[in-house]
Parts: sequence; C-alpha cells; structure tokens
Amino acid sequence: MSILASIATGLSAREHETGNLEAKLTLVEYGDFECPRCAQAEPLTRHLLDTYGDRLRFVFRHFPDSAAHPHAELAAEAAEAAAAQGKFWPMHAKLFRLPQHLEQDALTRYAEELELDTLRFVGDMRDHVYVQRVREHHAAGVRLGLRGTPSFFLNDTPVDVSFGLEKLEQAVRAALGEQ
Repeated sequence: MSILASIATGLSAREHETGNLEAKLTLVEYGDFECPRCAQAEPLTRHLLDTYGDRLRFVFRHFPDSAAHPHAELAAEAAEAAAAQGKFWPMHAKLFRLPQHLEQDALTRYAEELELDTLRFVGDMRDHVYVQRVREHHAAGVRLGLRGTPSFFLNDTPVDVSFGLEKLEQAVRAALGEQ
C-alpha cells in the first residue's frame, strides 16, 4: 500500500515533492524551519536525494512548533508564498541555512534574493494567504500523533531519528535492499 493511501490524512496533489515523483519509495518529513534538528536534517535529506533520487520521492510538510519557535509559522508561510511563485525548494534551503533569521524583514530579503515578485510576496505575507495550508499540515501531523520535529515517514513507517539522523539513511538503504 502506498503512503498516499495509508497515512491518515493522505497527501494531496499540492504537496512539495522532489526526487523521482514515480518512485516506489516515499520519504515524508514533517519539519519546522526554526528547529535546530530540522536544520541539521536538511543536508541529509539533500544527500539522500542526491544518492537515491531516482529511487526516492521526498515530500516536505510543515509542522511548526510556535510555542518553542515563535517564527516557525511565519517561515512556513514564506515557504508557501515562495511556492506560489515556483520557488519552494530554494526558499526551503535558504530558511534552513538561516534558521536564526526568520523575522519578516529577513524573509522579505530572502524573497528578493530568490528574485520573487516581492510586492506579491509581501502582500501574501501581510494577508497570511497561506496560513491555512500551514495549519492543515500541522493538524495532519497532530492526527498522526507527531510531537516534535523532524518527523519522518518512509512508505508508511515512522523513522525514529531521536537517537541520530543516521537512522534515516539506514532506513532508506534497508527499504532499497542495500543493507
């Protein structure tokens, strides 16, 4: 059974996905742009895509912890505003490279650096156009029982990275029969 059919909330056609979109192996991350562990995981997910990209689909979903990370939801909205202009993944990378700088002025500067339509971006952010989508991702994670980030699922199976991110690559290798 595919992850599309089995994760309680399902994944929609509007997911942020990269890699081989037809791959039999799907890695889903619920992440928070202000979370230090998520920032540490980002180079690993990039490595996994570089190494196994033809056999792996990667999906990123928002799970901001606003209580611990006061700028996380705003950063997720910025990623969505960038996605609306076709630049989710470049914004994703930038936000994880600079997780200590996620206030509105910095987010606008990132939009300029990514050559987004800045007026549109600022308007989308001011009007919180994408807050509902961010909250839908978060609610889906809550329904799955998630308590923190990063949280990963590999073809329906949660991958516990609480004792080290190397568990993620081990899970991918095992799923591909490479261990």
